[in-house]
Amino acid sequence: MPSIAILFLLAAAALAAPPALAQDKPPEGGQLLFNNACRTCHTVRQGDNRLGPNLHGIVGRKAGSLPDYGYSGSMKDAGLTWDKPTLDRFIANPDQVVPGHNMKPYGGVASAEDRATIIRYLETAGGS
Repeated sequence: MPSIAILFLLAAAALAAPPALAQDKPPEGGQLLFNNACRTCHTVRQGDNRLGPNLHGIVGRKAGSLPDYGYSGSMKDAGLTWDKPTLDRFIANPDQVVPGHNMKPYGGVASAEDRATIIRYLETAGGS
């Protein structure tokens, strides 16, 4: 019969272990924040461009580079790659990062925590 100490250690290990495939799931609240801030114009489904381009695989993609979307000249010429820091700055204040973009009247997301959650959601839900 196993000792109480062994049972305790097994139970503690089970509680401490992350659920299987947790890294593949969008972060808690990410979809809701994305829906509130971005979904009016964007989706994370590949090929599903709307008023704005789809954001599938956005992390690591060159700005203005989807061949089947009509970007503004300023977005095409921005010379940016959408890494996490650039996305964070853009989601906070797009006018500062790419003046002349077409995302009017979007004014940005003030909360750094919310922006980080949206970016994690884009990484997981958008196939990045």
